[in-house]
Amino acid sequence: MFQRLRAGRRNREIIDAIYVDLVERARQPHLYEEAGIPDTVMGRFEALSIHVFLFLRRCRDDAALRPLAQDVVDRFIADIDRSIRELGVGDQSVPKRMRKLAGIFYERVKAYDPAMDAGSGTGRLAEALRPRAVAPDAPEGAPPRLAAYMREAAARLEAVPAAAILAGSLDVKEAT
Repeated sequence: MFQRLRAGRRNREIIDAIYVDLVERARQPHLYEEAGIPDTVMGRFEALSIHVFLFLRRCRDDAALRPLAQDVVDRFIADIDRSIRELGVGDQSVPKRMRKLAGIFYERVKAYDPAMDAGSGTGRLAEALRPRAVAPDAPEGAPPRLAAYMREAAARLEAVPAAAILAGSLDVKEAT
């Protein structure tokens, strides 16, 4: 019984380590200053959604990583719920807001996934990002910069071995 409790605690530590890493990546200033994501509550949600999406893509073809990917998405949803409550949304409104935000996240996944699969260029992905994650008043060239960042981030995640991810690391340096 105690072994199962320790394993559960270790799993939470791994999930938290990965999620914190994704949050830190989503907070990079260049995403807001150069890549056009608005520095607002919804902009932060968009940046985090992009990173959770990229993590899901990394895990989707590896059966050993799929349960962890689902756990990270669950952690993301729980964090969004907590954030909504901290912003002062009433308890009765939270489920409605959560359904809306979860819908927005999965709509992003549906839009970004085929654009990422469309080849190595940034054009189609930039077009998918423009109405969703990029502010209308973003600097010129912001959507292609954000698309290029996403492609680079996806390539870095692909370079991380599954064993490192299962241990809670998304850092290529730690993985080698």
